[in-house]
Amino acid sequence: MSDSLTTLAVRLAARPPSIPVGVRAGAAVGTAAFLARAQAWRALLGGHPGSRFALYLDDSIEFAAALLGAWHAGKTVWLAADTLDATCANLREHVHGFLGEFPAACAPLVPAVDSTVDATLEGNAAPWLELDPEADALVVFTSGSTGAAQAIPKKLRQMASEVATLETLFGAPAGDAAVIATVSHQHIYGLLFKVLWALNTGRAIHAASIAFPEALAPALAAQRCVLVASPAHLKRLPAHLDWQGARRHVAAVFSSGGPLPADTAHACGSLLGCVPVEVFGSSETGGIAWRQRAAMPAIGDDGWTPFPTVAWRLRENFLEVRSPHLPDDAWLPLADHAQELGNDGNRRFQLLGRGDRIAKIEEKRISLDAIEAALLACGLAAEARVALCEPDAGHRQVLAAFVVPTPAGRSLLEQEGKLALNARLRAVLAGVVDAVALPRRWRYLDALPVNAQGKTTVAALLALLNVGPADPLPAPAAAPRLPQVRELARDGDGRRVLLEIVAPANLVYFDGHFTQAPILPGVAQVEWAIRYGREHFSLPPVFRAMHALKFQHVIQPGQPVELELLHDPAKGQLAFAFRSPSGQHASGRILFRPEAAHG
Repeated sequence: MSDSLTTLAVRLAARPPSIPVGVRAGAAVGTAAFLARAQAWRALLGGHPGSRFALYLDDSIEFAAALLGAWHAGKTVWLAADTLDATCANLREHVHGFLGEFPAACAPLVPAVDSTVDATLEGNAAPWLELDPEADALVVFTSGSTGAAQAIPKKLRQMASEVATLETLFGAPAGDAAVIATVSHQHIYGLLFKVLWALNTGRAIHAASIAFPEALAPALAAQRCVLVASPAHLKRLPAHLDWQGARRHVAAVFSSGGPLPADTAHACGSLLGCVPVEVFGSSETGGIAWRQRAAMPAIGDDGWTPFPTVAWRLRENFLEVRSPHLPDDAWLPLADHAQELGNDGNRRFQLLGRGDRIAKIEEKRISLDAIEAALLACGLAAEARVALCEPDAGHRQVLAAFVVPTPAGRSLLEQEGKLALNARLRAVLAGVVDAVALPRRWRYLDALPVNAQGKTTVAALLALLNVGPADPLPAPAAAPRLPQVRELARDGDGRRVLLEIVAPANLVYFDGHFTQAPILPGVAQVEWAIRYGREHFSLPPVFRAMHALKFQHVIQPGQPVELELLHDPAKGQLAFAFRSPSGQHASGRILFRPEAAHG
């Protein structure tokens, strides 16, 4: 097809050079500048042996240029969701080099800025030619949050088919709207919706992903746009912000990564002016089906409509699909239970849950098997089972770990206590799973419970959470010392994390500070910054100094506040900032050193 991804660069080169491909920091990025940058990447890779290169870049426009340049240099691009040590170690076994913003130890390649200018001025760049649709264009991963991620190769024709389907289904309501995203293009969903679909159809790409609702509201109000988001972001849109401009300019909202609760979908419709379009799919299958709940709740509102190119069937109540998004025309069995809906001529299905040991937490696919394997490999666990706990109202789901310690693990437990063993096992998992997947509850057992058939059931494990030794948390009658915490965002290089914290009204630090109007003491804020800094980063053990400490606004009981933590390993520094829609509450820089100074 003339408008296929295979001809993308040819079509871009034929259009007026000043037409923007996107926006970066408020300034338009023209087609000529974009193609010059793509040519710089192509020239760089053309001089390097090997065919497989890992790519990680936060900037979506630069990412698109690197992707296009790599394809035209005959390279296959491997995408990973992050640049954690375990991810990089896994990639080293498969790729011939790294591109973009990987750690220095990976020796990532990046064309110099001057090379863009040189390529443009010299005018000797090779012409852009149509790509082979059968080219091995991409490798994505089933999960970037576990050490057992499965690599999924993609032909260029598979992605071209998906992009064409997106335009068929959603092109009319999107029109010429710009594309704004809260999700990363390093995952197949963000790659397709934010980068490839937009670039292929001439819609402007916003280079940065927007993490904060306070920044999202004015961005959506600035121009006609579509929003590419996830349930994790849409669930947290604060109603008190001014969304009036967004309601005027948002043409469509897309959500993928997990089902969107009906009440959240309707709340988004009220705030943003349109109910989100939910997309069901996976890294392996690509897009499968979509749904858009009615503005008013309706019976049968949970049904999914398959993409027009996707065929589906049920085998023993499990979903199977066949589509051009797959590498061949065979039926692919999925681990999703489903049932067929309706006899109105439009075959739809309802999802009834998964049948494998993959859990979804904050839209991240977590392999329970991979977590258990990591625990067993560390030498402290003789047996280990991990289960998903039902959440309390208003809280996300968490994992519980049930461990039979080895003699070494038992010795650590007896000598240093449960908190110490918790910390050791969490440290083991920190290098192979995302922070959101770390178990929050732990039980240490003499033996795993078994039933009459000799099986350990999830029900029997979860029952252990309500009996026996308590978790290392204050008893319900005692005043807590820690806030309610959940992770909002984490950068791929592992140096930034964004948390939401809420200090409960019965927090011990509010007692006497002050009686009529309790506020959170500054010393507690600093202690929490250090505590959660150590939980998410490998900080040196010894405190050295604190600089630029400021307390600007008070934090009151029950007030949701975002805590941003930035780690600079080279300086041994942890920077923190507490923020909310009220402004910045506190900030500072804490310095550490590897060991105590010797006098």
